[in-house]
Amino acid sequence: MKQKKKIIVAITGASGSIYAKVLLDKLSKLNDQVAEVGVVMSDNAKDVWKFELGTEDYQQYPFTFYNKNDFMAPFASGSARFETMIVCPCSMGTLGRIAHGISSDLTTRAADVILKERRKLVLVTRETPLSAIHIQNMHLITQTGGIICPASPSFYSLPKTFEELAATVVDRVLSLCDLHVDSYAWGDQ
Repeated sequence: MKQKKKIIVAITGASGSIYAKVLLDKLSKLNDQVAEVGVVMSDNAKDVWKFELGTEDYQQYPFTFYNKNDFMAPFASGSARFETMIVCPCSMGTLGRIAHGISSDLTTRAADVILKERRKLVLVTRETPLSAIHIQNMHLITQTGGIICPASPSFYSLPKTFEELAATVVDRVLSLCDLHVDSYAWGDQ
């Protein structure tokens, strides 16, 4: 039997709170694969969630939430053995700080730990168009073992709601993190 994963979810202030919501919804149903989820949200993430989704229901998930400046959080150190980190959505500012090792808050410190420990980091970027600086930062992250997974939904499954559309990205992210979710795959009828 596979060992359950300890996962960090960081939510930044980039537009796309629907992706974070669908991610937390799906993680809350993966008890057979997930031992623990630690969540850190920026202040902007909370504001954007409220603006885009009209709620503050992120507070009701069964996960431990950490203050953005809590460097005593377990995943601020590699010894806590969190093996996966998902930043969703990931702002270009956060991507840049991670790419250059600037550990100015818990999100960037945790990402630094994940990269130095050679564990799985998935950044769900949400920006368009991209500047040369963004692309260079994505290149740096990729060179160090991180995965850039743009929030580019697919339409093969004929999604009918925003949640279904966002799930096409989130399901791919969970798959990249070696978590099994029932989702549409190309060629399924």
